[in-house]
Amino acid sequence: MTRDTQTLQDDIAYMRDLAREGRNAPLLAGPVLVLAAVVFGAASLAQWAIQSGLAQFSPWASLWLWIGAGVVFAVGLTVLIGRIQSKPGHRSSGNQAVGAAWSAVGYGIFVTWLALVALSVKTGNWSWMAVMPTTVLVAYGSAWLIGAAMTRTRWMSMTALLSYAAAVGVAWFIDSAAIYGVFTVVLVAVALVPGIILMRQEPAETA
Repeated sequence: MTRDTQTLQDDIAYMRDLAREGRNAPLLAGPVLVLAAVVFGAASLAQWAIQSGLAQFSPWASLWLWIGAGVVFAVGLTVLIGRIQSKPGHRSSGNQAVGAAWSAVGYGIFVTWLALVALSVKTGNWSWMAVMPTTVLVAYGSAWLIGAAMTRTRWMSMTALLSYAAAVGVAWFIDSAAIYGVFTVVLVAVALVPGIILMRQEPAETA
């Protein structure tokens, strides 16, 4: 009986620690957002240069550009995930939920990109790819809404609304190379800056 009582007390203490960790742990997705903004923002600027005709490129240059960006992001993401998993609070309910949301966003964006590539190859019309900025921003808005719901943070709700509004806004430029420049600016607003904010909210690492 004493052993059962001690086990029950240990379980209660464990659940209490989990609840405390979930309530106090900062979100750890900041570095991933910064990486995404830098890698895909740079790729978007390069795409703008290609579409604007600033230099002569192979017809397949755009495809290889985004494949390269995806590879760089995947490598960087692998490194960052290893670091995040070593930080306190990474098992909190908030980080688990937000991490799952952003993972779903990443897979959804990737599959949509593959589908548009297939459609473009099938039809010979690569203008379908201009839908990607809107798709990405809609996905970002949904992930930010989940983050806002988990943390009850107003600025995340505003970032979600900004992402949705920007998704509609960039669509206005779908027939112009300017869409990629606009998309880069929006990434700064909905990924780079929020990512930096989240990173600054993380507790300082002690030696």
